Amino acid sequence: QVQLVVSGGGLVQPGGSLRLSCVGSGSSFSIYDMCWYRTAPGNQRELVARITSGGSTYYYADSVKGRFTISRDNAKNTVYLQMNSLKPEDTAIYYCYAAWGNSRYWGQGTQVTVSS
Repeated sequence: QVQLVVSGGGLVQPGGSLRLSCVGSGSSFSIYDMCWYRTAPGNQRELVARITSGGSTYYYADSVKGRFTISRDNAKNTVYLQMNSLKPEDTAIYYCYAAWGNSRYWGQGTQVTVSS
């Protein structure tokens, strides 16, 4: 089993940057594909970014391409989401997610608010 702890959210002005971190427990973190999802008010949960277990394959939602970067450090059991050029429409609760086979785990959400 994996427990995921998310940190790094907050309030930022449009055009600013934030980095989210998700730390996983256990020695098997490196086998999991990792994702960041977000839920904005009135919207369904959206897949923002995904990185495979080895870190070689990525996916980004069209809305964040060129602005967000997902990365991982398996030695630290951590996945990151670097968010640049933030827009008010990026305001949401962001969640970390781990998947391997039939195993699925969610971290707690962290609020990101982009506002002047």
